[in-house]
Amino acid sequence: MPKLTDVPKRILIGRALRSDRLGETLLPKRIALPVFASDPLSSVAYAPGEVLLVLSIAGASAYHFSPWIALAVVVLMFTVVASYRQNVHAYPSGGGDYEVANTNLGRKAGLTVASALLVDYVLTVAVSISSGVENLGSAIPFVIENKVLCAIGIIVILTLMNLRGVRESGKLFAIPTYIFVAGVFIMIAWGAYRGFVLNDTMDAPTAHFEIKPEEDGLAGFALVFLLLRAFSSGCAALTGVEAISNGVPAFRKPKSKNAATTLALMGTLAVTMFCGIIGLAMATDVKMAEFPGRDLLRDGVPVGEGYVQNPVITQVAAAVFGQDTFFFVLLAAATALVLFLAANTAYNGFPLLGSILAQDRYLPRQLHTRGDRLAFSNGIVLLAGAAILLVWVYGADSTKLIQLYIVGVFVSFTLSQTGMVRHWNRHLRTERDRAKRRHMIRSRAINTFGAFFTGLVLIVVLATKFTHGAWVALLGMVIFYGTMSAIRRHYDHVAREIAAAEGPGGDGVRPSRVHTIVLVSKVHKPTLRALAFAKLTRSDRLEALSINVDPVETKQLRDEWERHGINVPLKILDSPYREITRPVIEYVRSLRTENPRDVISIFIPEYVVGHWFEQVLHNQSALRLKGRLLFTPGVMVTSVPYQLESSEVAKKRARRRADWAAPGSVRRGPVDTRPKKEPTEKP
Repeated sequence: MPKLTDVPKRILIGRALRSDRLGETLLPKRIALPVFASDPLSSVAYAPGEVLLVLSIAGASAYHFSPWIALAVVVLMFTVVASYRQNVHAYPSGGGDYEVANTNLGRKAGLTVASALLVDYVLTVAVSISSGVENLGSAIPFVIENKVLCAIGIIVILTLMNLRGVRESGKLFAIPTYIFVAGVFIMIAWGAYRGFVLNDTMDAPTAHFEIKPEEDGLAGFALVFLLLRAFSSGCAALTGVEAISNGVPAFRKPKSKNAATTLALMGTLAVTMFCGIIGLAMATDVKMAEFPGRDLLRDGVPVGEGYVQNPVITQVAAAVFGQDTFFFVLLAAATALVLFLAANTAYNGFPLLGSILAQDRYLPRQLHTRGDRLAFSNGIVLLAGAAILLVWVYGADSTKLIQLYIVGVFVSFTLSQTGMVRHWNRHLRTERDRAKRRHMIRSRAINTFGAFFTGLVLIVVLATKFTHGAWVALLGMVIFYGTMSAIRRHYDHVAREIAAAEGPGGDGVRPSRVHTIVLVSKVHKPTLRALAFAKLTRSDRLEALSINVDPVETKQLRDEWERHGINVPLKILDSPYREITRPVIEYVRSLRTENPRDVISIFIPEYVVGHWFEQVLHNQSALRLKGRLLFTPGVMVTSVPYQLESSEVAKKRARRRADWAAPGSVRRGPVDTRPKKEPTEKP
């Protein structure tokens, strides 16, 4: 069975890497940008459309507010980027928002941030993949007709790519990300040239449509609420910004400096593309509606339910480059691909955060283990499973999924920046160097403004999106918080229970006597081997134990016992209901009751077979007995293996795999006991 799983595993994710090659997986800035910033960069493909969708409730006349909403998003983006640049310098260990909140605001705040981030990472995968499928579906009808199946398939492919390791996946993601960025900038530059220099008229495919407003004549509080809701939808452009602060350990040295530079570059690119697409959408007269079949009118008639509404970026590209031209197709393909790859931000953030939480005993310890390719494989698989569930439940509909989005990220933004303010306050109380104090005061001012602004946005997001689906994200956070708290309580309880007592006493005290029992069914080689090993323990009392299920077989056992002259007492327990496990357990418990300070040592003969299907035919009673005996205090269970001839097959397989890079080999044994290959110097 191991061989059957080894071969496809090696084909899919590659050969296992040694632990001492971890340094070779660290990322330069040119690779780190697409790996950690693909989410905020790609969000410009759907964030402008979300703004226009909300404004369309008041009709096309409300579109003139979109530049002001874009300006507010830009201010917020620069505020968050500047704030996180302080984070990566102060906390370079990779804990990000969780470490900042946990250290400065306490355990509950840290756990709240962790819950918010875990939910946000799952939603990042679901939203990015669903949006990418919708973009691709504008050119390939089969994709949009089977979008749930296509979205799940893409998540599986992306999971396999990430299981190959961060550096390898980063190389795969870099080219489409840079093509997308270059394509958007070319589109903005060419659109500006055509509009301002050539004075060309650029019309989007929906330019001649009309929008039937859902609410006519909005004014006062209703208009303000609509604008705030549009702003909160546009804030989707900020998702993924925190991933860089969580992923600082994956950068090459100097880690903090490289991470801060990548943050600044990401923020500059994202806001420029976001504003450019909003501006071109206004210039080309793009029309969007939440219910296009009903609210988009062509010559005064609704376009009908069969109409497929293309994303804003696709409509702008058609207006600037022309429908089905080379640059249009290139940008459409790059947009769809980069939206798929945008989920990679979560694939790097979720497993790393899960590893830190597992180290702090908030998640199962298996999430702290690196896999064969030195990636946190268990976290990657867990993220993929949760995202697939969301995509299936919401039908891969990005408009529905995005309503759940950004709540978690602004919870983490706000608590993280509040924690940074407390961090600087604590250091300012002890720092005497004037230059360092000036730097700390400036950093504190940036984080204070960041905490205020992101807190304000969080209130807006909750107020405008709660009834539209944000409550699901909050429910997810509560579930994560409760689960992690329960796991921590369990680990703490176990740690207290197994802690060694100071000085002699407790479980360190030698038992009064050892009563050894060898379970037998027949007199054969496995039984004789178990008896021989039991004798070597030199226990105070040794006996063989059998269960009388069939009187004929029991008589044969007695005769064989006497014929072989075995000088070990044979005790036979009656079992009128033909049970084996219950009589043994009851007998052992009676011995413990009579002599509580005695230890009962039980030897169980077992067959070792060479094929998995043979295992089904043997050792079932032994497995049930061991499962029950493990819950009996003061009982030690020892399996005595007897290798059958078929087990030689397994030995031969093991010898053939001697030089095989077995799964998990990087986790077995001390690395320094294996021959090391000097790492190749990287340019």
